[in-house]
Amino acid sequence: MLVRIDPASDAALYDQVAASLRAEIAAGRLAAGDRLPVAREVAASLGINVHTVLKAYQNLREEGLVDMRRGRGVVVTAAAASLALLADDIRALVARAAALGLSPATLAALVKETTV
Repeated sequence: MLVRIDPASDAALYDQVAASLRAEIAAGRLAAGDRLPVAREVAASLGINVHTVLKAYQNLREEGLVDMRRGRGVVVTAAAASLALLADDIRALVARAAALGLSPATLAALVKETTV
């Protein structure tokens, strides 16, 4: 598992960490029951504050993608399977949008505005 951040990005570091982990889940590289690395290790490897990583983990917990327990660590939940299933649909949508000449920003705006 590889967590990536871009220090030059306008996005908050904790959002970048969470997005990177979401991508790992969507790609199937992290599955239900897998443990995430200890926040201190992630922070040290990225050169960021441990509280930044903990905030990312907390956001993923609020989304239902991970469970945080003392002594057990941070574990990917069964909701990860649903996200992984969506990944193929997302890739197809992105490819279709590109074929139609839509920019990623336009596609993102359309998705954000769409309600069910």
